[in-house]
Amino acid sequence: MTTLSEQSQQDGFYETLPRFSEFDRMAEPEGYAPLPEDWVVGAADIVGSTQEIAQGRYKTVNLVGAAVISAQLNAAQMARLPYVFGGDGAQFAVWPEQRAQAEAALDAVRRWAREEYGLNLRVAMATVGEIRAAGQEVRVARYAPAEEVDYASFSGGGLTWLEAEMKAGRFGIAEGRASTAPDLSGLSCQWANVEAARGVILSLVVVPREGTSEAAFAQVAQEVIAATQDTARGGHPLPQRGPKAVFPPPGLDIEAHIRGGGPVWWRRAKLTCSSALIWCLFRSGMRLGRFDPVLYTADVSRNADYQKFDDGLKMTLDCDPAMQAQITAVLEAAQARGVIRYGLHTQDAAMMTCIVPAPVERSHMHFVDGAAGGYALAARNLRARAA
Repeated sequence: MTTLSEQSQQDGFYETLPRFSEFDRMAEPEGYAPLPEDWVVGAADIVGSTQEIAQGRYKTVNLVGAAVISAQLNAAQMARLPYVFGGDGAQFAVWPEQRAQAEAALDAVRRWAREEYGLNLRVAMATVGEIRAAGQEVRVARYAPAEEVDYASFSGGGLTWLEAEMKAGRFGIAEGRASTAPDLSGLSCQWANVEAARGVILSLVVVPREGTSEAAFAQVAQEVIAATQDTARGGHPLPQRGPKAVFPPPGLDIEAHIRGGGPVWWRRAKLTCSSALIWCLFRSGMRLGRFDPVLYTADVSRNADYQKFDDGLKMTLDCDPAMQAQITAVLEAAQARGVIRYGLHTQDAAMMTCIVPAPVERSHMHFVDGAAGGYALAARNLRARAA
């Protein structure tokens, strides 16, 4: 019997794309390959995320956004598929044989988000052929910050188009397909926020204006990336040796809603016990079997997804005033030329939401965002500037 993972391997498209280890290569249009016509693109975002942020619930918002990715990976039996985390939502693509499972997983996350957190998750799916029929394109590339992990980048305008269609009420998925809770195995949000070391945590969202060529936008993106390279770690928001573990972890109550088995208070109690053991290991640096806490925390920083392309450029950076001023100057000049639109948001700390398929493997994924609104408020500021 052929498994979903084997089907994906037989399809071969995403798995065989080249992996680039230099992030500035993601700005180069020639590094992207068109998605096959029959592939399906999915999108999800939280309705009213700005109001949730105002109520101090951005960690929950981030968790639900990452849950979209976690559910898709688990539905695909951890086969490699392209996805991008957006703070208050996520986007992804799957091969045609995976569509039914992907729709069921999206519907399950939507119901779970509403029942567990009172959040309204908007979802949509469209084929690449439908997106191209509307005059848009979907191309993908792979950025690999480490050998064991890579993240997708998207270009062509198709993701932006689908998000707009979703918000207009088109390409939605009917309610009621979910018969069980989503499989969110590996999803976690227990790391404490990481305070800015250089000044502020800067969240930025940059998109091309209509009519801007890919080459013109790539030049601006490369200038922004170059502005981060004056420091040894290029504005990386996490310490090189990884974040510090704290107990009790700040996301414990939120994460209790992910776990199955019994009422929330029982899930919280079990999670408290396991978190105490994990904290002891990180605090002492003591190995437990194959698990090496020192290597793991260093890999958290190494594997962090703090910069990405999804029809634009998104970054979460630890900035000093000079770097922030240089980035802003590049963006202001490009906006004055009519090339881009952009939004910025500053805060005191960054936060992470993680997907850890197996703690003893080095393929764990860590989605970084600003802790006080991050990408969501940067995007809101972008829209406000364009109004």
